[in-house]
Amino acid sequence: MSYILRKLGFYAVAAWVAITVNFVLPRLIPGDPVQIILARQAQLGPVSPGQEEALATMLGLGDGNLLSQYVQYLGSLLRLDFGLSVTFYPTPVSSVLGDAVPWTVVLVGAATLISVALGITLGTLAGWRRGSWLDSLVPSTTFLAAIPYFWIALLLLYLFAQVWPVLPLGGGYDESAHEMGWNPGFVGSALEHAVLPAATIVVSSVGGWMLGMRNMMVSTLSEDYVTAAEAKGLRSRTVMIGYAARNAVLPSVAGFAITLGFIVSGSLLMEIVFSYPGMGFTLLQAVENNDYPLMQAIFLMITFTVLAANFLVDLLYGFVDPRTRQAR
Repeated sequence: MSYILRKLGFYAVAAWVAITVNFVLPRLIPGDPVQIILARQAQLGPVSPGQEEALATMLGLGDGNLLSQYVQYLGSLLRLDFGLSVTFYPTPVSSVLGDAVPWTVVLVGAATLISVALGITLGTLAGWRRGSWLDSLVPSTTFLAAIPYFWIALLLLYLFAQVWPVLPLGGGYDESAHEMGWNPGFVGSALEHAVLPAATIVVSSVGGWMLGMRNMMVSTLSEDYVTAAEAKGLRSRTVMIGYAARNAVLPSVAGFAITLGFIVSGSLLMEIVFSYPGMGFTLLQAVENNDYPLMQAIFLMITFTVLAANFLVDLLYGFVDPRTRQAR
């Protein structure tokens, strides 16, 4: 219990720091964001009186001194009120996020889980059977991991949307043929549009997981407790999974925590290449339009997701390796 409380205290402080930094950053931007937007609107027509105060409220900047603005900011966060989006004005930021998050979580989450499971499984087998044909594939998978994933996206897009036009060029679904909803037509179209983006993530990341797990397996197999398990005459499967793989997977668990947290942010360049309506593509639109409320909300969501993922994996790590629960 004390281990969980220590972790909760650490992540509570980290969350408060993230919230405070998210409050300070827009106020450190050279040039007042409100004045930047007003200058842009002045080119299109006269600015009405009171518009500056309305924009400050919309951007979540508040009024009064800095402490008063900070209190207002915390109150808005408690109400999950992130203001209005400049890009999709007058749509609230929470609605924009609600539309984008499911696309990214389903696609990037599923693809990440597939690549991690596949990489760890293949890495375990490659490390256990050193010198086999599977082990000889590790350099080629590492080469794929070294290639920028947006290059792989462009290659897949060229092959399967141009040379062999069997999959759609981009987007989340066929908007001209299907309405969004839980109906067979929409689900089938969404799955079809997700094939190439998901394949991009799996192909570009599975090699790294496989190489890391393979190397840890080779190192773990030389440990005394593995040798003792083999000397006891235990089955090979038991030694491989129960003794070697269980300990070799610990670094991968820590790495998976960070990867899991960034699922919400999406794969920015991948979503740009495929025009996929997820968080990465939404963040690009926010940056292009100086949409400070939307950028703040996205950064805060990414931060909290990373913290939550790391906290959960810390608990899992403590279960897998009881030594980590000991106070120092």
